[in-house]
Parts: sequence; structure tokens; C-alpha cells
Amino acid sequence: MTRASLPSSFATRPLNLLAREFFYPALSLLLGALTLAFATFGELKPLAEWHWTDVLAEGGMALMVGVWLVYVRGSRPAGRVTAWLVLGLAAMLVGEWVDALDEIWRLPKAMVWDNALEALTPLGMALLTVGLHFWRQEQRVLSRQLAQRERFTRDHRAVDRVTQLADAGYMAGQIQLERGLGRAGCVLMLGFEGFDRLTREHGLQTADRALEATGLTLLLNLRPGDLLCRYAGDRFVVLLPDCGAADGERLADELKAALARLNFNGRDGQRLRLPVRAALRATAGTQPPEQLLLDLLQAL
Repeated sequence: MTRASLPSSFATRPLNLLAREFFYPALSLLLGALTLAFATFGELKPLAEWHWTDVLAEGGMALMVGVWLVYVRGSRPAGRVTAWLVLGLAAMLVGEWVDALDEIWRLPKAMVWDNALEALTPLGMALLTVGLHFWRQEQRVLSRQLAQRERFTRDHRAVDRVTQLADAGYMAGQIQLERGLGRAGCVLMLGFEGFDRLTREHGLQTADRALEATGLTLLLNLRPGDLLCRYAGDRFVVLLPDCGAADGERLADELKAALARLNFNGRDGQRLRLPVRAALRATAGTQPPEQLLLDLLQAL
């Protein structure tokens, strides 16, 4: 396979690795070189001439921009959005660093390069704004992908590690929100019979794969606007907004049928299939959402 025929993500991976490997050393070397240039060509201001408010403000700003840069670069994959954000923050960092050094050393008036470098701060802001514009477009795409995993609010603390679904607390909050909007709906809980036996006989890894497959299967069979969460164990709960009892029963039967067709791979290669149970309740009423979910759990 020639390089031209490689997928773009594969072809650019070496460049990404090089950028990650050399970015921080190069940036540190640049900041160190600027500090050395100020110390070599400039005159250290007496402490009496230091404006401590400016020193702390400029130095603190450079420090905070550096922290933002580390967070952004460490938490995002490589790509166009990351490149613009990192480039903007790096330019702002250099500009703020020069501002801070200018508060400590006095350069000869003939040297104007420090003023030119200070212009990197507004330039970095412009680059960061471009990156935020692309990030906004990226978030729209991600929000559409996560539409059945979250509604109206986003809280990473509620996300389950195995299924990447929100937890029971998140579902309770969404039920309460649905009531506040004055809309009728249903909440459905589904689970397997004998799932604990699958865990004992085939191990946690097999059980985790089964839960992951269950979540993906349910997501594929939900309507747009429905919300899927993991309640506990093998129990999944679905919020069905704008759904009456008859439609809720029909959707429950469809989801049960989809899960009943699932075959799980056991440790020894055995194909496993488990019976599915479901319970349905209306979201309307004054019963606390947590109690409503407990009633569904007991009904299973």
C-alpha cells in the first residue's frame, strides 16, 4: 500500500506524534531564550521601580494561559480544532511572558522586538477565537451523536464507565424536568433474567461486554428524543417523552424483542441468550422520580 492510499488519519499520525513530542520542549526553549535575551540585553530594574500589581498581573496571566494550554492539549485529540486552540494559546502565552519580563527588565529603546512580541497576545486571541468557532461546530456534531445519551444538560460525573450512559441520578433529574415542562411521557426499565449467573460463570469482562452491547442495541432502536440511562447492574431505563401508555407498551415490546435476539459470547466461545423483562410507568404524578425508578425496579 502506497502512502497516497493510506487513510488520512494514519498518514498524519507520525506528524501528530512529532508535534506532541517536540511542542512543549520547543515552547519552553522559546520562553527560556526570551528570558535570557532580556537578562543579557536589558537592565534589571531596581525593586523600588517594580510595580508589583503589574508584575503579579502579567506573570499570573502568563501562568494561567500556560495552564489552559496544558489542559487543552492534554484533553483533546489532534485535529483542526485542537491546532487552532493550541496555536492561539501558545501565542498568548509568549505575548504575556514578554509583558511580564518587561516589568522586570528595561531594554534599550533601540530594541523594539519586545513590543512586536507583545502583539502576539491579541493575535493569539484572534487565533483562539477561530478555534472556538470551529469548536462550536464540533460540539454541534457531538451533541447530535449524544442526543439519546443526554438531554438539555451535560454532566460527565454521571457517565457510567462501561456503557458510557448516564446514571440513575441523571434520569431522575430528567424526569423531574419533563414534569416541569408539563409534558406527558413514560419511563421504561429493562433488564435480563439470570444476568448474575452470566457474571459468575463467565466473568466480569464478559458481563461488561454484554452490558456494552445492550446499551448500543437499545440506542439503535430508540426514537429521536428518547433518553437511555443505566440504572444499576443490568437494568437500563428509558425516558420516552411525549409518549402515551399504548405507544409506551408498543415501544417496550419492540425493545424487548431487540434485546431478546442478542447473543453474548461466553468465555469458552459459547453463545448465550438471556430472557428480557420490562416495566413501564407514566412520568406524570407527584411521586418523587427516585421512588418511581425504585417501583420500576421492584416491578422487574
